[in-house]
Amino acid sequence: MSTHELSQHELQLLKQVLNTDCIAANIRLRKGEYQYSLAEAIASFQLELHLPNVKEIITKLFGEERSSDVQFTRKIQTILKKMERGNVVKILPKRKPWELQRYMLLSFKFQDVDKNIVNFATENQINQAREILNKMLIEQDKIKPRKWSVNIKIFTSLLVLIISYGVIVWDLLRPVIDPLIFVVALFTATASSLFLGKALA
Repeated sequence: MSTHELSQHELQLLKQVLNTDCIAANIRLRKGEYQYSLAEAIASFQLELHLPNVKEIITKLFGEERSSDVQFTRKIQTILKKMERGNVVKILPKRKPWELQRYMLLSFKFQDVDKNIVNFATENQINQAREILNKMLIEQDKIKPRKWSVNIKIFTSLLVLIISYGVIVWDLLRPVIDPLIFVVALFTATASSLFLGKALA
């Protein structure tokens, strides 16, 4: 199951959706129509904890060849925009300017504009996805303190390195160079540089 490097915020959004009950949609979700098929495709990605872009959705539904059709892609994007206004889909902000926008369902259960209840996942599928997601969130919480610890070490090394170079420059600018100060500062600067290199690698 690939999560495609989801951020902490995105994982929390997925958790929220998995815990959301029925949502009232302002559009019709009828089998055989584009809106239903798109929602169904997004749901299948979302149950695998992946937030798809438009090309991935098109490839899943219509094949890879159609995903290269610019006109067809724009048509699908327009429908997805309508689905966002209809309270079915959330369009996520781009992580990088050159990336395609990604999409997620606001729930796996909707009451459409015709008052029909539409499910895009079974309880069992939702529970399985929830279980995997909870494990991932626990793992991320464990990683956080380690990241914080590494950041402190990097900052400390950088500070020591700057001070050491400052001492070396100060010693060289004095009328009489103190060899002891120079050697100690040079050794400290070298050690800090090596540690910083390892920490950033």
